[in-house]
Amino acid sequence: MQAYGQPPNPQTFAVLLDGLCKNGQVVEAIKVFHDMKDKTLSNNIVIYSISIDSLCNVGNLTVVRELFYSLPVKGLQPNVRTYTITLKGLCKEGLIEEACVFEKMDGSSCSPNNHTYNTIIQGLVQHNETSKAMEYLEIMVDKGFSANVIVVSMLFDLLNIQEFPQKLV
Repeated sequence: MQAYGQPPNPQTFAVLLDGLCKNGQVVEAIKVFHDMKDKTLSNNIVIYSISIDSLCNVGNLTVVRELFYSLPVKGLQPNVRTYTITLKGLCKEGLIEEACVFEKMDGSSCSPNNHTYNTIIQGLVQHNETSKAMEYLEIMVDKGFSANVIVVSMLFDLLNIQEFPQKLV
């Protein structure tokens, strides 16, 4: 691109980062990200969100943590998408206790949305944290949000297992 006089923009880098991570080339993606930082194209929360999402998808939580926790230092405020992506990645890796980033959202003037609540409830149910999941379900409903089909299905399955444990034997 640059050879033809077209400098890369943040969206170009975002697509490149996402593609590299999806193809398992995480080391190369990190190099591209650092190259992007050198060109000062990284002052964009969308780029960080895409980078965090891509890294979560390949299970590279070490870099995810570095990126997420470095945002305020860079003058960037995580948005609801950034929080939800990070939360999903932490839950996917079983790091439920660390998923406390969710509870920091309201304090940072970034309220959880329907997708955020559904994400945390799914993660909690998947890791047998049912009482905490039910707490968040109640909070979600109190705030006017509703469970998506995946959460409803998971909770229904959970209720069926608890009500009819003999099916498991």
